[in-house]
Amino acid sequence: MTNTNAQTPRIAIVGSGFAGLGAAVSLKRQGFDNIVIFEKASDVGGVWRDNDYPGAACDVQSYLYSFSFAPNSQWGNTFARQSEIYAYLRKVAVDFDLLPHIRFNTSVDAARWDAGRSIWRLDTAGGVTEVEHLIVATGALSEPAIPNLKGIEQFNGEVFHSARWNHSFDLEGKRVVVVGTGASAIQFVPAIQPKVDHLTLFQRTAPWVLPRHDRPIGSVERTLMGTVPLLQQAERARIYVQREMAVLGFRNPLLMRIGEFQAKRHLRDQVADPELRAKLTPDYRLGCKRILISNEYLRSLDRPNADVVTSGIREVTADGVIDNDGVLHPADAIILGTGFKTARLPLTDAIEVDGRTMGETFGKSPRAYLGTSVAGYPNVYLMHGPNIGLGHTSVIQMFESQVNYIVDAISHAASQNAGAIEPTAEAQEQFGQLVDRLTEGSVWTSGGCDSWYLDQTGRNSNLWPGTTFDFSARSKRFRADDHVLTPAKVAS
Repeated sequence: MTNTNAQTPRIAIVGSGFAGLGAAVSLKRQGFDNIVIFEKASDVGGVWRDNDYPGAACDVQSYLYSFSFAPNSQWGNTFARQSEIYAYLRKVAVDFDLLPHIRFNTSVDAARWDAGRSIWRLDTAGGVTEVEHLIVATGALSEPAIPNLKGIEQFNGEVFHSARWNHSFDLEGKRVVVVGTGASAIQFVPAIQPKVDHLTLFQRTAPWVLPRHDRPIGSVERTLMGTVPLLQQAERARIYVQREMAVLGFRNPLLMRIGEFQAKRHLRDQVADPELRAKLTPDYRLGCKRILISNEYLRSLDRPNADVVTSGIREVTADGVIDNDGVLHPADAIILGTGFKTARLPLTDAIEVDGRTMGETFGKSPRAYLGTSVAGYPNVYLMHGPNIGLGHTSVIQMFESQVNYIVDAISHAASQNAGAIEPTAEAQEQFGQLVDRLTEGSVWTSGGCDSWYLDQTGRNSNLWPGTTFDFSARSKRFRADDHVLTPAKVAS
């Protein structure tokens, strides 16, 4: 569906990472060019701008972790490094002429719906802006989670989160405590281990780690991919199909034993110390938490200057960290690899209709129609909203599907001369029931672990439990009956 309204509605996008840029490109290609993009930082890139810690890279192959409408034949590795992805996003912004639409260094602090005028009133760092439609593309993994460690304020050394890496602090010859063993830690730990005097890793839960089948992409391959686009399309399709098949394992936990066997063999190959291997062996089903890939992480922990502590943290002192066994681990720096706040999408606590914020409506278990729009909140769309995350493939596939729906929703409202559009409560509930049915019996609910995929109620409100092909099909066909339209007000 394309824009059929004679007067193009004003559209605001918050964030200029993959989701925000992708939404802007798609809207412009469909004739919606009255767009403003608010970016709180001084450049585009989102998480790929902010997460520049040593070793930062993608865990989805480069040819798939990119927009379908902006293929890149010049990736240096099959799994792109952070600097490559950051450069790619900057190039997309230039190639599709998005920079004139972006207001840098401008945060959006609040959004209030004016029903009488059918507009969103945005309070920004640059003043008030009024728009008809609002797209929240702030990203689900953008706000670092900082643990409440007793005594941390008295620590004499350096403390920082992996997403806010302190590059001015020289780790050479330092004693470093790392807290957390998630996707970021698995990359920066092996990158810093060789240079530090001693590394102490506090591990609460051992992650499943599979080999990273990465390789450099040579000049010949890059040339071929650039001159014969069908080759890159074919490789993207191959990777896509291969990754989609992983859903069979997530939905049938017993199949995950195959991956567990591979992971345990990888652990044996990398770690010689049997006591350390026991510490690094997970006690839950593969896939219940995020599956990690690395060829260096496990090996880096089986080194004379590395220790893994599993007893937990009692408190932090001026000189280091005391574990729950009473042992002091001296430190010059504490690096937090503790992930991100995922209970709800940033800004939803500031999106308000009739005095009630979207965060309050979400409560402890967020729900949204197609993970994108919310009943009772007209003309607002959440990129990376509830149940948009993935455990098996590129989330950019989901973003592009979301944008298809958003363009159709805005176009439908415009064609009907409607001032507002939102999903019905029934349609939203039906989508939530679909998610629950697909999640039932999956590795996330029967895998024996507690992960950020599940919310405070124990419900999966973060992941899409099906294939991206299925989600794409559901978002491609706009269902007018699933929506409520409010007629535009006629100016007197």
